[in-house]
Parts: sequence; structure tokens; C-alpha cells
Amino acid sequence: MANRIYLCLAHMSEAGLEQKYIKEAFDTNWVVPLGPNVNGFEKDLEEFVGKNKRVVALSAGTAAVHLALIACGVGPGDEVCVQSFTFCASSHPITYLGATPVFIDSEKDTWNMDPELLEEAIKDRIAKTGKKPKAIVPVALYGMPYKINSILEIANKYDIPVVEDAAEGFGSKFKGQVLGTFGKYGVLSFNGNKMITTSGGGALITANEDEWREIMMYATQYRESYPYYQHEKIGYNYRMSNICAGIGRGQMTVANDHIAHHKHVQKLYEELLKDVHGIKVHSQPATGEYDSNYWLCTITIDPEVKIKGQENAYKTIIQGAVGGAAGVIHVADSATTDCQPNDNVEALRVFMDQAGIEARPVWKPMHKQPVYKNALAYVNGVSEAVFKVGMCLPAGPFVKDEDVRYIVETIKSAII
Repeated sequence: MANRIYLCLAHMSEAGLEQKYIKEAFDTNWVVPLGPNVNGFEKDLEEFVGKNKRVVALSAGTAAVHLALIACGVGPGDEVCVQSFTFCASSHPITYLGATPVFIDSEKDTWNMDPELLEEAIKDRIAKTGKKPKAIVPVALYGMPYKINSILEIANKYDIPVVEDAAEGFGSKFKGQVLGTFGKYGVLSFNGNKMITTSGGGALITANEDEWREIMMYATQYRESYPYYQHEKIGYNYRMSNICAGIGRGQMTVANDHIAHHKHVQKLYEELLKDVHGIKVHSQPATGEYDSNYWLCTITIDPEVKIKGQENAYKTIIQGAVGGAAGVIHVADSATTDCQPNDNVEALRVFMDQAGIEARPVWKPMHKQPVYKNALAYVNGVSEAVFKVGMCLPAGPFVKDEDVRYIVETIKSAII
């Protein structure tokens, strides 16, 4: 293959509408964090998510998590139950606020927050601290819907607000309802490799006009109505730029096409890998309730599978970034950690990299991250077990059927 196959590259509309909206921003000199594109993008998102929700377009999905937690009243000394199997943006904003993350492990069906562990954690925190957690943050891992009915039932029982981190789950649904519209707040991300992109950006879904207005205040420095800058609360500079929102408006015209493509790629992986011994494609539960966008397609590799070059796994320190913000990393002191994917997973990643295919491990659970080594965690071993055997495969709009076949053939050829 001449061209490298990436996990999920940004894909612009064939009509070039992104450039049209950006040009309008320049032509009218609306190049600031407000303007017609921001308003239009928010309206497009509100129509997309439905349920009469309001949406605030922000600079990042991380900002959306941060503002949602503020709106839930999270502050110093509070605790927040958050899924451990996730990207750090789900938990870091908790620490921004001086609060403590309480990590909840996953259940096996979706790899998302285990409702039983969640309730166990809530009961235990109440017993030990005399107060309940301030919020619950489930995450749509790789677009897979969480068991939201069970999570909401527990949340309502203890009267704790739910902040849905649907950053990876744009357009994913549970029982026909878009993720991010079940809880008190919903979080979306439009980073460069997401289902749709604004180059960088995110959004917060709110339930009503009053909440929307308050979030908007926090996102724009929380300024009072005086002829000078008067601040009575701490606000943030989190609004999306009118230029980025122009990209988003164009992207909304192809959003459903992108989602359909990812689902198609997932089915192709399922079909082509079904008879490959030791390789299993992770799929949504077949209950009819789940409708994942399959942002990234994931597989698990049995520990006994032998991969070419496996004897060299973790022998050299990685010098560049594997996924994420390209190249912006702190070079490690060692090639290994006390919790890492199995040697055959790393060997397959390297083998595929040499074949021009970007693949990467699944997220390392937050409760196993050094920065959270002293954090509270309620675990059952599921996320750590999946981390040791899991891998993400390309699924973006630029991934063609022939690419999927090449990826599968490469996996087969890597197996001894």
C-alpha cells in the first residue's frame, strides 16, 4: 500500500462547504469566538441531537466536561464517579476543580461503566465520607453506548446528576435516542480525528434555556451587565471560534454519511476476521438497544497468539507520539511500565506500522495511570484485562473496503 492508512482522518464535505463558511467568516471579519457560524453550528447540533436540547459550542470536549462539572456544583473536596476506561479528558477536569475522581471499572458487554460497581462505590463513599458523589460521568468508549438505563436508575435513586461523556459517541444511540441527551449534561468532541471535526472543539448539551444561559456565561468569562468588565464569578474563555464553527457547519452536512461509513467498516471487520483464530472484533450487544457509531473499531488478541517480531516487543523506548497530539510527548525513561499491553499486541502494532497501517492500544485505564496512583478506584479487572489484549483499527471516512481487506490480510500475515 502506497499511502499510509490512519485510524480516523478528518474528512471534508465533497461540496467544500467548510471553506464556504470559513470564507464568509473572513469576508465579514467574524474571526472571533462568536458569530453567525457559531450560532448556526449550535442550531445544527440541536437539530441533530433532538429532545429539545440546547447546545453550547466550545473550544474542546475537555472544556465541556469542565463546565458541566461546575454546573453540577463540583468543587474542592468533592468526589465524582467517573469511568476508568477512558481518555484523560474525562477525569482531568475533576482535578482542575480540586475534586477527587472515583474511578469505576467496566462491564464486559460494552467495556463501559459497570452499573453494579457504580452503586457499590456510591454506597461506600456515603458510608465513609457521609456525603454522596457530586456527579457521575459515564463514557461512550470508542462510540459504544453505555448501559444508560441502569446508570440513570442508580443516579436517580441517589439524586446525583449524570454528565454523559459522548466525546467519542457523536451520533451513537441507545433505544433510538442520541447519546448526550439522557443525563443532565452531555459532552461532544470535534477534535481532528473525531466523527466530525472543527479542527479542535467540542460542545456541551444542556437540558433547558436557563442552564444553557448559565453555561454560556461560564464559557465567556462570566461578565456582568455593566459598561466595564465586572466579574462576580470565575469564568473561562471556552467559546468556539467562528472560523472553527464554519468547519463544523460544513461537517454537519456529511455527519450521517460518516457515521454510516464507520458502521460499514465495522461490519466488514466482523466478516473478514470472524474465522481468524485468536482475534475477536468487539461488537455492540445484540439486544437491539445499542447503536454505536464505531468511531474506532477494536479487536482483542488472545495472549497465546504469536506474532512475528514478538521477541523484540518493548525493547526500545518510543521516541514519537502514538496517536494524540502528534509529537508532543515527554520521552519516557523506560520502554516498559507495570501495566501495558501484552507483547503480542505491541508486536502487532509495530508489524502493522511497518506495513503502513496506524493501529494503537486501547486506552490505558485511568486507575492504572501514574498521575492517579493514589486515586479511589472500584475495580473488577475488566478494563485492565482488555487493555492488555485490545487494539484499535482504522475506521475513518478515508478507509476504503480494500484498505480493510489489506489490514485484515496484514493481521493474518503477522500471526505465526
